[in-house]
Amino acid sequence: MSAIHSSQLAFFAAHAPFDRMEPAHLLWMVERMQLAYYAQGEVIISPEQGIVQRFLVIKQGMVQGEQNVANASETDTWLELSEGECFPLGALLAHRPVASTYRAGRDTFCYELPEADFHALIEINAPFRDFCTRRIANLLEHSKQVIQAQYTQSGAEQQSLNSPLSAIIRRAPITCAPQTSVREVLQQMHEARIGSMVAVDDAGRPLGILTLPDVLERIALPQIDLAQSVIGVMTMQLTTLPPQALAHEAALMMAKQGLRHVLVVDNGRLVGLVSEKDLFALQRVGFRQIGTALRHARHPEEFQQAAADIRSMAHNMMAQGVAAEQLTQFISTFNDLLTARVIELECASSGVAASPLAARLCWMALGSEGRFEQTLSTDQDNALIFTVPEDMTANQVREQLLPMAKRINDTLALCGFPLCRGNVMASNPQWCLSLEEWKGVFLNWITNNTPEALLHASIFFDFRPLYGTNKLAEELRSWLARVASNNPRFLRQMAENAMRNRPPLGLVRDFVVGKENKLDLKLSGITPFVDAARIFGLATGITPTNTIQRMRQSAAVLHIPATEIDGWTNAFLFIQMLRLRHHYEVSVKQGRVDTQALNNLIDPAGLNELDRRILKEAFRQARKVQTRLALNYQL
Repeated sequence: MSAIHSSQLAFFAAHAPFDRMEPAHLLWMVERMQLAYYAQGEVIISPEQGIVQRFLVIKQGMVQGEQNVANASETDTWLELSEGECFPLGALLAHRPVASTYRAGRDTFCYELPEADFHALIEINAPFRDFCTRRIANLLEHSKQVIQAQYTQSGAEQQSLNSPLSAIIRRAPITCAPQTSVREVLQQMHEARIGSMVAVDDAGRPLGILTLPDVLERIALPQIDLAQSVIGVMTMQLTTLPPQALAHEAALMMAKQGLRHVLVVDNGRLVGLVSEKDLFALQRVGFRQIGTALRHARHPEEFQQAAADIRSMAHNMMAQGVAAEQLTQFISTFNDLLTARVIELECASSGVAASPLAARLCWMALGSEGRFEQTLSTDQDNALIFTVPEDMTANQVREQLLPMAKRINDTLALCGFPLCRGNVMASNPQWCLSLEEWKGVFLNWITNNTPEALLHASIFFDFRPLYGTNKLAEELRSWLARVASNNPRFLRQMAENAMRNRPPLGLVRDFVVGKENKLDLKLSGITPFVDAARIFGLATGITPTNTIQRMRQSAAVLHIPATEIDGWTNAFLFIQMLRLRHHYEVSVKQGRVDTQALNNLIDPAGLNELDRRILKEAFRQARKVQTRLALNYQL
């Protein structure tokens, strides 16, 4: 092998996807490449050159992608490529001209591979083909592997919450016929050393379950006749999931409902049983214990401990490579349980639970909690909605609810959820309103389009019911979906407002950074996706508040290709994972989780080369989603 080839191979081995290619295929590629030089400002590829004839990898320098052929400016440049990055994949795969002009941002050297050889390489090398067809997804998978290797030594030996339940089932279920006597069932449970027994019919369909706690409550204490049929003492309301459901779904279900077992049912037939012990073996965190502790908590110190347990659980899951989408759902779900218990106790102690208002109110989560996207660094955003009894006015209802709401907000603050600096909380009379008042407020925001209205829309339009009479929030959501989708002027104003927050990609360096050379991952990274998804959701009249669900469900109506949505969601989730990693690492350094000390500011210079590259790609995806907004609303 020549010294030149050896040097080139060393260069490619430092960059994805070439670092995962077989040496023979990498050498095959290098032998067919030429090195080209482009002076600063020189056009490398443009739409006018016709169908793309070569695949390029930047050896040295920087390349800018422009959305028009004018000289590069802050508004024209939509991407910036640096050493080790390759282009233009989309045009090569589609056998078409590029859509943008690629220009040397400074003196630049590129390795160039003829188009025919590029397509031949795709055919012979799977990692290269996977990267070219699933660029950001491929990079994310690579990064996830690095994260897991960094955070846990035993990750390769454990299953994860991404595992389907079919992979967790340890053995075929031990069952009985419904007419089997209680005595026989207890004997079988003792001999098999199992903590539950499921009764099934002749077709294998589950009818009931008996667990060890049931033995005490339903058999021992009442001293029932052990000769009677076991079905008479079994729990008949069964919780089931299909084999393809993931472990994290079972864990969430156990936490919400206080269960110890979930039945795995395929086409109506029982195929297995997953217990809390099975899930603890996966993650070594007590999902049900935290849920049970919350349901029985009564004092502030118990809620504080539960909140600390939630954060510790999130750290454990982070260290074991749980995906950002699942992790934020877990955090939000357990925070929901904590908040609901606090509200329940305050309703009881204030007398509201025993009053006519009990069935007339709903506590709503807003912002990131409303979207099921909470991280460890989160403040309170909440509101109250109610209906007015015939013998009362809205103001009289408010007078009863506001003191209770204030105590709830204060208790949540003690648990590590800081009070909202903008006072967007249920204890604020502005956000403790009747259903009709809420409709009036939303209608005013939609029709007036003031800067304040647009700011409120970015918070309040993400509401969801958390405690109480859910149908109040659901009715408001259905009404809002109809009204907003019929007001294109308001949606256009929201799109204009969203476009003001541009992803921080720079001309001179990779990123445009703020004070102390830091990037705000929430404002600059997450918010462009959240804002766009909210507008898409309102425009199409769909009701989910979660960013990814909004994108996926509105895509078909707006004729957005699935590949485009995949790019956006992958980018969004990567930035979320960076935020979670940042919170995790700060907490590890401090030796504790101090939510007041957590922020979303990172120094991109501290990222490894792979994560810097993916973050740049994620910001490009954010620009693409804003480009879609601009096209839809002619901005």
